[in-house]
Amino acid sequence: MSREGKNIRVLLTKSHLDAHDRGIRYVAGKLMEAGFEVIFTRYGLPEEVVNTALEEDVDAIGISFSTAGHQVTIPELLRLLRERNMENVLVLVGGIIPHDEVPELLSMGVRAVFGPGASTDDVVQLISEHVASTVWQRKSTA
Repeated sequence: MSREGKNIRVLLTKSHLDAHDRGIRYVAGKLMEAGFEVIFTRYGLPEEVVNTALEEDVDAIGISFSTAGHQVTIPELLRLLRERNMENVLVLVGGIIPHDEVPELLSMGVRAVFGPGASTDDVVQLISEHVASTVWQRKSTA
């Protein structure tokens, strides 16, 4: 998978306080099998995620939560992305998110929330479509 001759780059991250990483590591493997370049980190603050996303020139951020924290982390992450003119970076959330909190995350700007058992094919497709539409938008405004 590519964007203008470069591999699609995805940052997958989770809190350094969260020991559960089986799901996100599985997703990382599936994204690599699909031809994506995956950067995997652990973060302490949302600013670390945004700094890494900027430094690594990623197309998407996938952030996993197994032990809450999304109500604080996601709004700050999205604010920082807007502040740095990085609204074109797709933000996906995965992990254990209560169903009644998903609509709020989506209304903030998260593109999708993937819980346990979600299809990695859906993740690959969503990222691929996002990158294709972003490339098309860049070309049409050039």
